[in-house]
Amino acid sequence: MPFLLRVERLTLARGGRTLVADLSFELKSGEALVVTGPNGAGKSTLLRALAGLLTPVSGAIAMTGDGVNADDPAAIHAHYVGHSDAMKSALTARENLAFWGAALGARSVRHTAPAPDDVLRRVGLPQVADLPTGWLSAGQKRRVALGRLFVAPRPLWILDEPATALDRAAQDRLAAEMALHREAGGLIVAATHAPLGLEDAHELRLGDPQ
Repeated sequence: MPFLLRVERLTLARGGRTLVADLSFELKSGEALVVTGPNGAGKSTLLRALAGLLTPVSGAIAMTGDGVNADDPAAIHAHYVGHSDAMKSALTARENLAFWGAALGARSVRHTAPAPDDVLRRVGLPQVADLPTGWLSAGQKRRVALGRLFVAPRPLWILDEPATALDRAAQDRLAAEMALHREAGGLIVAATHAPLGLEDAHELRLGDPQ
């Protein structure tokens, strides 16, 4: 059964201020949603709510599809890559990905995950496998962080400014991986100020902050 993400009448607030009010949308297998708008409009707040990191004031977020139980929170079947790369600087790139594979892989409903070394080749960084991530450049750290999408495959990718610190070649690689994910039936929700190569995506523009 294809995947479906359904958001119904969602209201979100931060610091006592409503940022998103009565928002509804659906996203089907193979589709992408690009969230745009000025700083402070609620883009990251929305993504954090979809990832289960922020409790809505009201409304519902639900997901259905192969391997998704009726009572599963949507976040269980999602990957969230936010502004932080979420990597332990003292651990090697391989060790970080192995940790995330073990931590996130138990509830994956997708195919068997590749090994960390295979993921590092996939993001173009096989040479950093044994280096502590604290030694890596900002762009390299970001590419290792994006490798979490592959060590524990999940159908919903929630990406907050995923191209931050990436050079043109790495941006092109990311665009290609997002296309492959969608071709396989995955869904993507991404907040961005810059083009991501998702020209056919739906757009949700959040308004100016009040």
